[in-house]
Amino acid sequence: MKHLTATLFALMASPAFAASGPFVSLRNTNFVVLLAFLLFIAILVYFKVPGKIGEMLDKRSASIKTELDEARALRDEAQSLLASYERKQKEVQEQAARIVSSAKEEAATAATAAKADIASSITRRMAAAEEQIASAKASAIKAVKDQAVTVAVGAANDIIAAQMDAKGANALIADAIAEVEAKLH
Repeated sequence: MKHLTATLFALMASPAFAASGPFVSLRNTNFVVLLAFLLFIAILVYFKVPGKIGEMLDKRSASIKTELDEARALRDEAQSLLASYERKQKEVQEQAARIVSSAKEEAATAATAAKADIASSITRRMAAAEEQIASAKASAIKAVKDQAVTVAVGAANDIIAAQMDAKGANALIADAIAEVEAKLH
């Protein structure tokens, strides 16, 4: 049917009617061109060129279809990879947030512990300083008392030396010797 329609259109073409003289004649160039065209079409059909062209187009469409399928598969794989990377990124962000919050909690705990350590250290140092102050006060009081005793003994010695004569000194020495003898025996 296609061949018949093509032949009819070729015969009805306006250039075929433009030539002078009878149309079916080998002297008419339009008729010769028509015959050559029909012969060319017949040769193409004889060698099955339209079928081969159809096969080539079918092969090309099949290869395009496989390329499209591969492209879809690659796109699906890329989307799954993207989704997995997005999940991993979200997990990493959550983990980073947990690490930061844990670090903040540890820092707060460490700061509280450091404050407690500093407070206990200050308390110990204050107690040690108070003990040193009390010790220094006691040693100062003892030094003052010792100095007072030394001054009192020196003053008593001066007073006794000024008031004592040789007879009183001999009597005191004799009393002291007697007292020592009584204590030793």
